[in-house]
Amino acid sequence: MSGPAVIGRKPVLVTGGAGFIGSNVANRLAGEGRDVLVYDALSRPGVERNLQWLQSRHGERISFVRGDVRDEDSLAAAARQSEAVFHMAAQVAVTTSMVDPREDFDINVRGTLHLLDALRLSGRRVPLIFASTNKVYGDLADLDFELDGGAYRPVDAAVREHGISEAQPLDFHTPYGCSKGGADQYVLDYARSFDLPTAVIRMSCIYGERQMGTEDQGWVAHFLIRALEGEPITLYGDGYQVRDIMDVRDAVDAYMAALKQIDRISGRVFNLGGGPRNTVSLRQIVAHIGEVTGRRPDVRFADWRAGDQRYFVADTRLIRSTLGLAEARGWQEGVADLAGWLAEERDLRDAPMPLKVRA
Repeated sequence: MSGPAVIGRKPVLVTGGAGFIGSNVANRLAGEGRDVLVYDALSRPGVERNLQWLQSRHGERISFVRGDVRDEDSLAAAARQSEAVFHMAAQVAVTTSMVDPREDFDINVRGTLHLLDALRLSGRRVPLIFASTNKVYGDLADLDFELDGGAYRPVDAAVREHGISEAQPLDFHTPYGCSKGGADQYVLDYARSFDLPTAVIRMSCIYGERQMGTEDQGWVAHFLIRALEGEPITLYGDGYQVRDIMDVRDAVDAYMAALKQIDRISGRVFNLGGGPRNTVSLRQIVAHIGEVTGRRPDVRFADWRAGDQRYFVADTRLIRSTLGLAEARGWQEGVADLAGWLAEERDLRDAPMPLKVRA
């Protein structure tokens, strides 16, 4: 294992800690006075900037190990010196899993099992919070949808009002859905079989600062980047797909609350997203981006992608009531904030945008 020795008390380990959500979790932890061990392979372009940002903000509170979750010895060494774990490292793209399903399995399932077993063998009850995905529910083919006002909506009135709950049956589609779903189930079972304090958070679409969006993952940031740079946006399918997008600041609130209450929620799973108040179609997001950036995006269409859900909105009642979370901020505010950050981060401050966003 490379990297400096951890300074001070046992740190909180954040696998994938230089990534989008991981860096935001690490930043919150360090800002609260916790020592943080960032474990990341730095394989995703641009994440080095997130690591540098963390180190410049928090100095010695941030320790770093450049490591891959497939490296069992390196990961186990990091786990042994940690007091808690946020497991965010993953192969994150459905498209990549279709090209190389073995690598997808090795990272998402085998890597997670390496981490869980290192914690089991440590002899300590080290908490682990796992970042799962709504893709474990498949394409929701058991639900009926209708096109209503330019967006897919559930026919079922209860689902339309509240979204998809944790009671929705698992239905893994694509290698990515299988690997994340398999890891999800291992995390839950280690609480049941080995009394390891774990919890699973199945996320909807999270967006926000530190996101290096691409066409394959991080689509809200990707749409904004394309619009700011004057490049076309490709919508796969008809663009009426609906998601409940959530600002990463609100997602981090949930992760922090989960760690603080881990003894009470061990072995449980929660859906996390913007909820019904933040339901928006891809076409509506593109239109809003045009308003935010002052530049109407050039939109193109391509075939549907494997396993794509026409609708996913998380029923957030369980996680909010259990963890005492506030309602998520409105998506219009969050997307405008992200546009301003991306313009500055990518030196696109001269791109035409309303003055209120520049601030």
